[in-house]
Order: sequence, then structure tokens, then C-alpha cells
Amino acid sequence: MAQRSEIAAVYLAGVAQGVALVTFPAASAVFTAAAGYGLSSTEYGGMFVPQAITAIGASLLGAGLARRLGAKRIYLLGLLANLLAMALLIVSSLVMRQHTLAYGLLLLATASLGVGFGFTVPTLNTLAAAFFPQRVDRAVLGLNALLGLGTALAPLFVAMFVGLGIWWGLPLLVAVALVGLLLFSRRLTFCAGAPAIGGGNDAPMSSGLPARFWLFAAFALLYGVCETINANWASLYMSRELGASATMASLALTVFWGSVTGGRMLFAAIERFLPPRRSCQLLPWVVAGALIGAALLPRSDPLLGIATFALAGLGCSALLPLAISFGQQQLPGMASSVAGGLIAFYQMGYGIAAFGVGPLQGRLGLDLNVIYGATTAVALGLAALAVLVVRSPQRRPSGP
Repeated sequence: MAQRSEIAAVYLAGVAQGVALVTFPAASAVFTAAAGYGLSSTEYGGMFVPQAITAIGASLLGAGLARRLGAKRIYLLGLLANLLAMALLIVSSLVMRQHTLAYGLLLLATASLGVGFGFTVPTLNTLAAAFFPQRVDRAVLGLNALLGLGTALAPLFVAMFVGLGIWWGLPLLVAVALVGLLLFSRRLTFCAGAPAIGGGNDAPMSSGLPARFWLFAAFALLYGVCETINANWASLYMSRELGASATMASLALTVFWGSVTGGRMLFAAIERFLPPRRSCQLLPWVVAGALIGAALLPRSDPLLGIATFALAGLGCSALLPLAISFGQQQLPGMASSVAGGLIAFYQMGYGIAAFGVGPLQGRLGLDLNVIYGATTAVALGLAALAVLVVRSPQRRPSGP
């Protein structure tokens, strides 16, 4: 049985990882403002490319390294990488007027954040499932709800610190929390999760992947595009397309992540009445509706924009956690590799949406509302895949 301190560490790490992950998008106004870093849309989007690349690599390597080093060490390495990302972001704020140097530090910071995310999130998901083997869906949804809570808090903290004239207070706060979590976690063993992660007959990613895994991989990639088009560009959409103030733009991002968190809690609570398979099939349509709404929003109506991002958050809420839990249940031969593999493909989608929007604006002159509308096609593809991933594969009879 897992100790309460181990469970607490895993779920608190989910909150800390959520805040760290959204620290950069939440400060988008600082990065793109002339009085801040002065980044263009393409530079802002490019800032997340190293994060996607390193997160993909860390996610794919994590399960194999866990078998050699143990889940605890991978977890601690992830926390350390997140801490380094926050430190680099703080240092970059001291040289923000030196464009090349500051941007280089930001790229290093997001690369380090990608390593932290790629190591930490799959390990946390697998540990949560191992702690509660009889309630995997609820355990994974609960963990991701707390991760979502962290993502919802980040824009609020940024708005507060910007109001105080010290926007870098958020990465400093996250760094302090990570140091505390590292000190707390050092004495823990995570023995209850070790067999599920580090041993057994679990096939590594490199030994060949079953065909069904690719369904989940495609689902995670499309989900990554849909989530990131909202998460990374919501604040800029609010300010540029709807003329919202910086406070309203931060509120939209907070509402999006708050709705993600609330949705995960809701679907975990009502799973008896709305089974996870039904939720997974329904939610992509909610995402598609929100994207259509964003494309058709009238200008200078930020309140309606906030409501639209709330709907988008609800649609995104349970999709990735459910995909991970379905994958772990349907692919028992590679259960410990599923979370890392799906996080890697999610990060591919993240990279496409985080970087791709800038060139679409700069080179093709597309407005964000047009890009949001076009992303509806991705959400419809997600809805089609949802029908397939929720179906358990038919087992062949063992007899003649």
C-alpha cells in the first residue's frame, strides 16, 4: 500500500507542474509587449518549440530510464528540470532589453521545462494508477484535476504580480514550491508504484508498438493541438481580436484552465451516471462547438470570449487523462510506457499549435479567429477517434 506521504507528494507535484507549465503562456503579454521582451508572434510561438522537442524526448525515454533508475529518480529529475526552467526565466527578466541574450535564455528555459514535463507527468500518471489499481480512471482524473488547478492558478498569479510590478514573482514562487517539494520527496520510496513502472513484463517502447497504440497516439496528438490553440493563444486572442484589457485576457486563460480542472473533477464524480467512455465520446464535440464560437465571436465583446474559453476548457478537461487510463487498461503489455508515449504525442500536437500559429499570422496574414475556426476540423477528427479508442479490443478465443 502506498503511504499517505507518497500520495500527497504525487498529487502536490501535479499542482506544481501545472503552475510551472502555464507560467510562460500566462506571461504572454509580458513577452510580446514593447515594454517587455518585445517578441513577435513568430518568436513567441517559437519559444515553445524547444519545450515540445525535449518533452517528447523525455516522455519517450522516461519509462526505460525508470526501469533502470527507478520511478523516484525520474520524478526528482523532472522536478529539478522544472526548477532550472524557473531559474532561467528569472535570469532572463534581468536582461530582457538585450533581445538576443534574453530570447536565448527563454529558449533554454522552455527546453528545461519540457524535460521536467516529460519526466514528471507520465511518472505521476503511472504512480497514481499504481496507487489505486481498482480506480484507475478516477485516480488519473483526480491527478490531472490538480494539475489543471495549477494551470488555472498561474494566470491569476501573473495578473497579481504584474499589478505589483514584479511579474517575475510567479517563477520565483514556483521555484520556492519546487524546492520544498524536492526536500519533502527525498525521503520517500514510492515502493507501491515501483512494480508498475520499473519491472514486470512491460514491453519498452523500442521493442515494437501494437497497432492499437497508434490510435491512442493520434488521439493525443489531435488533443494537443486543440488544447494548445486555447491555452497558449487565448490571452493574445482576447487582447488582439476582442480588445480586452490585460486583466480580462489573463482572466480568460484562468477561466479556461479552471474549466479544465472543474471538468476533470466533475467527470470523476459522475462516472456512475456518465461512464468515462461516454464522456470521451461527448467532449470532442464540446471542443468543436467552442472553436466555432471563437471563430464567430463579435469584436469588442470580451465577456463572451471568456464564456467561450470556459466551454473550450470543459471540452478539453477529461480527454487526455481518459486516453491515458484507457490505454493503460487496453495495452497491459506496455502499461508503464503508455503514459510516456501518449504525453510525447500530446507534446507533438502542442508543438504544432504553439509554433504554427505565428507563421500563419505573419506569412499568410490569417487572423486568430480564422485559425480557431480551422482548428474545428482537428476537433472533429478527435471526435472520430474517440469512437475507436473507447472500444476495448476483442479478445480471440483461446480454444480451437
